[in-house]
Amino acid sequence: MKSVDEPRLREIVGEKNIKSDPSDLYVYGSDASVHHAMPWVIVKPDTTLQVQKIMEYANQECIPVTPRGGGSGMCGQTVPIHGGIILDMKGMNRILEINLPDVYCRVEPGVVDDDLNMALKQYGVFYPPTPASSRIATIGGEIANNASGVRSVKYGATRDAVMGMKVVMPNGELVTLGAHTRVEASGYQLHKLMVGSEGTLGVVVEATLSFVPIPEFRCMGIANFDSLQDAGEAIGSIMSSGANPSMLELMDSIAIKAVNKTMNLGLKEVAAALMYEADGMVKEAVDYEINKMKKICAQHHGKDLHSSYDPKERAKIFMGRKKLFPALSKYDENLSSTSLADDMAVPYSKMAEMAGKIHEVAKKNNIIMTAYGHCGSGCMHTKILMDTRREDQWQSARKAITEIYEYVRSVNGTTSAEHGIGLSKAASFKVEKADSLGLLQTIKRALDPNNILNPGKLMQAPENWVTATNLRYSVNS
Repeated sequence: MKSVDEPRLREIVGEKNIKSDPSDLYVYGSDASVHHAMPWVIVKPDTTLQVQKIMEYANQECIPVTPRGGGSGMCGQTVPIHGGIILDMKGMNRILEINLPDVYCRVEPGVVDDDLNMALKQYGVFYPPTPASSRIATIGGEIANNASGVRSVKYGATRDAVMGMKVVMPNGELVTLGAHTRVEASGYQLHKLMVGSEGTLGVVVEATLSFVPIPEFRCMGIANFDSLQDAGEAIGSIMSSGANPSMLELMDSIAIKAVNKTMNLGLKEVAAALMYEADGMVKEAVDYEINKMKKICAQHHGKDLHSSYDPKERAKIFMGRKKLFPALSKYDENLSSTSLADDMAVPYSKMAEMAGKIHEVAKKNNIIMTAYGHCGSGCMHTKILMDTRREDQWQSARKAITEIYEYVRSVNGTTSAEHGIGLSKAASFKVEKADSLGLLQTIKRALDPNNILNPGKLMQAPENWVTATNLRYSVNS
């Protein structure tokens, strides 16, 4: 292990912003994924200048640096596979400007998504890409992974809201990318290159984001289905009909049972449920969209159709979906919910087939997998429920993931819709992007010639995610 000049780092950020106690290093060695690796030191900058000095030092000494936000990533993006410095960006959490006339805000990367939306709410606007982890997810982390959430079907992902940014490059140089205007045709769109780069090309220290008005009206509906196939086909029909949902979510029978068991919601335990929402400034327009989606659900044998404008009732309808991720851990006390092949995207016409494929592959490999997700934007989530103490279950999970991604590629889908690649999905990512990996490596070498920024991720990640790092579980061999 290379030594780190802690006195020099203390000079940059101060005594209280350096941590190297083994317990701190252990905690910072994992995110929400299955992976764990120990960093050498944790550094918490407060200013852009401090970030520049840290990167300049690390580049000179060829020390790995892993930028980190809230640690809610599910694929191991912030797990320091080669050790080095964890750059904890949560201290840079200032909202710098809310510019209503020009429809943008400027924020530092450590701003938490919910905090930003709380500040925007008083002006009648909101930042829409919000992921489910918005209580802890930071804007910097969302940019790094091109995060999105339930309303991405209408409002887009993070990339669609990022207008520009300031980035510290691996050598400490500060660059300004993008613009403060909605459109830009001035050269390479380098700010878009940074979105989804998972901290491998630069450190975002400021972001310029667009926002939209909070709709006057929101209506949410639910439809139950006795067939997962029917629910999947309803999704495709809704999206190809010209309907404009602000949310379209799927939950299968496993997901429904999990939330009922955990929260006692009393949802009907059917094969699948669709939750759909429309929003807008005119009630008649919202009614039109809701009725259109209701009709399509009925045509695909949807039943128990119900919708409401009431905020409390909308919250009740959506509660199961919102709390699903933690609820899955309670589906079976002997099984753990793991984030592995969890956010692939497929064309709308393949949503029904994709949902069925998940269950088929799970049964074949003697594990439990659930099908749910932001299906209006083409994103199909799954979690693998297994006995993490058993090595054979990990091998079964690996086989299942390989089969799932082979199917996804066969129907022109993509490995990740919103959680990114990191370590867990690198093997599939490399197969999907085989003809462009050389180009990605060229970009990485050009911007980070010493390979210090989050090395060992994306195209550099090990092929076998099971052995890529220590697992955050005690496994009996």
